[in-house]
Amino acid sequence: MRKVEAFLAAVWELVVGDDWRTALGVVLALALTSLIASATLASWWVMPLAVIGLLALSIRRAARASSHRGEA
Repeated sequence: MRKVEAFLAAVWELVVGDDWRTALGVVLALALTSLIASATLASWWVMPLAVIGLLALSIRRAARASSHRGEA
């Protein structure tokens, strides 16, 4: 059982890492892509927009955190 727990912990760390919000955003973007594709519409554009948006939000959170710590 310990090997299973260790494996699941490693997968969690790989997928979620330090930022659960970004991981959740990726899951939501994948779900949206799937929904759009199942409606036989072009869905290629969802993931690039999600990556740009999630990256911007992640950088914004990091910048706020560093300014609260007094870093430049």
